[in-house]
Amino acid sequence: MSKITELTEQLATPILEDMNLELVDVEFVKEGSNWFLRLYIDKEAGVDIEECGQVSEKLSEKLDELDPIQQNYFLEVSSPGAERPLKKEKDFERAIGKNVHVKTYEPIDGLKEIEGVLASYDGSALTVDVMIKTRKKTITIPKEKVAKARLAVSFS
Repeated sequence: MSKITELTEQLATPILEDMNLELVDVEFVKEGSNWFLRLYIDKEAGVDIEECGQVSEKLSEKLDELDPIQQNYFLEVSSPGAERPLKKEKDFERAIGKNVHVKTYEPIDGLKEIEGVLASYDGSALTVDVMIKTRKKTITIPKEKVAKARLAVSFS
């Protein structure tokens, strides 16, 4: 994790705790010629635009005080959306029984992208029930092989 995202997480955590919000992810990325510092926040019932605005204002004040970022950037605070990333232990635990999309560093059972229902998570591996045509298959994915994981919207 970059120093900017680490510092942003440190600055945002007390703000979010005061508002009973959860930090889902922080990213600092260049898109075209612009830099974006993005914060994804959530809570059980979901976040609204006013909460995002309040976090943005408070965090912006803290960032302006410290001025840790050399280049110009846009600060964006939003909900992670329906396909929220799964990064922390509790994200995976909460996703049990839900549809997930997992990308792996190397093929597992011949697949590098696996989508299905997260059947279990024990801290070291994910077990995903996948439908391949009309057959249900269970795939176990070691946690260290997970490149990215997120909830997946299912249209079935």
